[in-house]
Amino acid sequence: MTERKPPGVPFESWVEKEIRDAQGRGDFDRLPGAGRPLPDDTTYDELWWVKRKMAREGLSALLPPTLALRKEAEDALTAAYAAPSEPAVRRIIAEINTKILDMMLKPPPGPPLGLKRYDVEEVVREWRQRRGGRAAAE
Repeated sequence: MTERKPPGVPFESWVEKEIRDAQGRGDFDRLPGAGRPLPDDTTYDELWWVKRKMAREGLSALLPPTLALRKEAEDALTAAYAAPSEPAVRRIIAEINTKILDMMLKPPPGPPLGLKRYDVEEVVREWRQRRGGRAAAE
Protein backbone atom coordinates (compact mmCIF):
# COMPACT_ATOMS: atom_id res chain seq x y z
CA MET A 1 0.00 0.00 0.00
CA THR A 2 1.32 3.42 -0.84
CA GLU A 3 1.85 6.08 1.73
CA ARG A 4 0.24 9.48 1.65
CA LYS A 5 1.84 12.31 -0.28
CA PRO A 6 4.01 14.32 2.07
CA PRO A 7 3.08 17.98 2.42
CA GLY A 8 5.15 20.37 0.36
CA VAL A 9 6.11 17.79 -2.30
CA PRO A 10 4.66 18.48 -5.73
CA PHE A 11 2.08 15.85 -6.64
CA GLU A 12 3.63 15.00 -10.00
CA SER A 13 7.11 14.31 -8.64
CA TRP A 14 5.69 12.24 -5.78
CA VAL A 15 3.66 10.08 -8.21
CA GLU A 16 6.68 9.61 -10.46
CA LYS A 17 8.77 8.53 -7.44
CA GLU A 18 6.08 6.02 -6.43
CA ILE A 19 6.05 4.59 -9.98
CA ARG A 20 9.87 4.31 -10.05
CA ASP A 21 9.84 2.56 -6.66
CA ALA A 22 7.14 0.11 -7.86
CA GLN A 23 9.12 -0.61 -11.03
CA GLY A 24 12.21 -1.25 -8.90
CA ARG A 25 10.27 -3.72 -6.74
CA GLY A 26 8.98 -5.47 -9.89
CA ASP A 27 5.31 -4.65 -9.22
CA PHE A 28 4.68 -4.16 -12.94
CA ASP A 29 6.32 -7.40 -14.06
CA ARG A 30 4.06 -10.23 -15.28
CA LEU A 31 0.91 -8.11 -15.49
CA PRO A 32 -1.90 -9.59 -17.61
CA GLY A 33 -1.54 -8.38 -21.19
CA ALA A 34 2.12 -7.42 -20.80
CA GLY A 35 3.84 -7.25 -24.18
CA ARG A 36 0.56 -7.34 -26.11
CA PRO A 37 -0.75 -4.31 -28.01
CA LEU A 38 -3.72 -2.44 -26.64
CA PRO A 39 -7.05 -3.27 -28.31
CA ASP A 40 -7.56 -1.15 -31.42
CA ASP A 41 -11.03 0.05 -30.48
CA THR A 42 -11.26 3.70 -31.43
CA THR A 43 -14.94 4.11 -30.56
CA TYR A 44 -15.73 5.35 -27.07
CA ASP A 45 -18.49 3.71 -25.10
CA GLU A 46 -19.29 4.80 -21.55
CA LEU A 47 -20.46 1.30 -20.68
CA TRP A 48 -17.43 -0.53 -22.08
CA TRP A 49 -16.67 -2.04 -18.69
CA VAL A 50 -20.26 -3.30 -18.27
CA LYS A 51 -20.22 -4.95 -21.69
CA ARG A 52 -16.82 -6.51 -21.03
CA LYS A 53 -18.00 -7.83 -17.64
CA MET A 54 -21.19 -9.25 -19.20
CA ALA A 55 -19.16 -10.96 -21.93
CA ARG A 56 -16.77 -12.39 -19.34
CA GLU A 57 -19.69 -13.65 -17.24
CA GLY A 58 -21.47 -15.09 -20.29
CA LEU A 59 -24.52 -12.85 -19.87
CA SER A 60 -26.63 -11.32 -22.59
CA ALA A 61 -28.22 -7.91 -22.49
CA LEU A 62 -31.47 -8.58 -20.72
CA LEU A 63 -34.37 -6.22 -21.13
CA PRO A 64 -37.18 -5.70 -18.65
CA PRO A 65 -40.19 -7.85 -19.66
CA THR A 66 -42.22 -4.89 -20.91
CA LEU A 67 -39.42 -3.64 -23.17
CA ALA A 68 -38.78 -7.17 -24.43
CA LEU A 69 -42.48 -7.49 -25.29
CA ARG A 70 -42.44 -4.16 -27.13
CA LYS A 71 -39.57 -5.43 -29.26
CA GLU A 72 -41.31 -8.76 -29.77
CA ALA A 73 -44.53 -6.98 -30.84
CA GLU A 74 -42.60 -4.87 -33.33
CA ASP A 75 -40.93 -7.98 -34.73
CA ALA A 76 -44.30 -9.80 -34.88
CA LEU A 77 -45.86 -6.97 -36.88
CA THR A 78 -42.93 -7.04 -39.32
CA ALA A 79 -43.27 -10.83 -39.60
CA ALA A 80 -47.02 -10.52 -40.17
CA TYR A 81 -46.51 -8.08 -43.04
CA ALA A 82 -44.01 -10.49 -44.60
CA ALA A 83 -46.19 -13.58 -44.04
CA PRO A 84 -47.00 -15.70 -47.10
CA SER A 85 -50.72 -16.11 -46.37
CA GLU A 86 -53.62 -14.51 -44.54
CA PRO A 87 -53.97 -17.39 -42.02
CA ALA A 88 -50.28 -16.93 -41.16
CA VAL A 89 -50.88 -13.20 -40.56
CA ARG A 90 -53.83 -13.99 -38.29
CA ARG A 91 -51.83 -16.60 -36.34
CA ILE A 92 -48.85 -14.27 -35.78
CA ILE A 93 -51.05 -11.40 -34.61
CA ALA A 94 -53.18 -13.66 -32.39
CA GLU A 95 -50.05 -14.98 -30.64
CA ILE A 96 -48.63 -11.53 -29.93
CA ASN A 97 -52.04 -10.20 -28.90
CA THR A 98 -52.26 -12.98 -26.29
CA LYS A 99 -48.88 -11.97 -24.87
CA ILE A 100 -49.83 -8.28 -24.85
CA LEU A 101 -53.12 -9.03 -23.07
CA ASP A 102 -51.31 -11.14 -20.45
CA MET A 103 -48.89 -8.29 -19.77
CA MET A 104 -51.77 -5.76 -19.62
CA LEU A 105 -53.67 -7.83 -17.04
CA LYS A 106 -50.84 -8.32 -14.57
CA PRO A 107 -48.77 -5.49 -13.10
CA PRO A 108 -45.65 -5.37 -15.24
CA PRO A 109 -42.20 -5.12 -13.71
CA GLY A 110 -40.15 -2.28 -15.12
CA PRO A 111 -41.43 0.55 -17.27
CA PRO A 112 -45.08 0.69 -18.39
CA LEU A 113 -45.92 -1.47 -21.40
CA GLY A 114 -47.40 1.32 -23.53
CA LEU A 115 -48.90 -1.15 -26.02
CA LYS A 116 -52.39 -2.11 -27.00
CA ARG A 117 -53.44 -5.22 -28.83
CA TYR A 118 -53.31 -5.11 -32.62
CA ASP A 119 -56.53 -5.07 -34.61
CA VAL A 120 -56.25 -8.28 -36.63
CA GLU A 121 -58.50 -7.04 -39.43
CA GLU A 122 -56.50 -3.82 -39.73
CA VAL A 123 -53.23 -5.76 -39.94
CA VAL A 124 -54.73 -8.11 -42.57
CA ARG A 125 -55.97 -5.10 -44.54
CA GLU A 126 -52.49 -3.53 -44.41
CA TRP A 127 -50.95 -6.89 -45.38
CA ARG A 128 -53.23 -7.04 -48.43
CA GLN A 129 -52.27 -3.50 -49.45
CA ARG A 130 -48.58 -4.27 -49.14
CA ARG A 131 -48.99 -7.34 -51.31
CA GLY A 132 -50.69 -5.25 -53.97
CA GLY A 133 -54.18 -6.64 -53.45
CA ARG A 134 -53.23 -10.19 -54.32
CA ALA A 135 -54.21 -11.75 -50.97
CA ALA A 136 -54.49 -15.48 -50.99
CA ALA A 137 -56.65 -17.00 -48.26
CA GLU A 138 -54.69 -20.22 -47.99
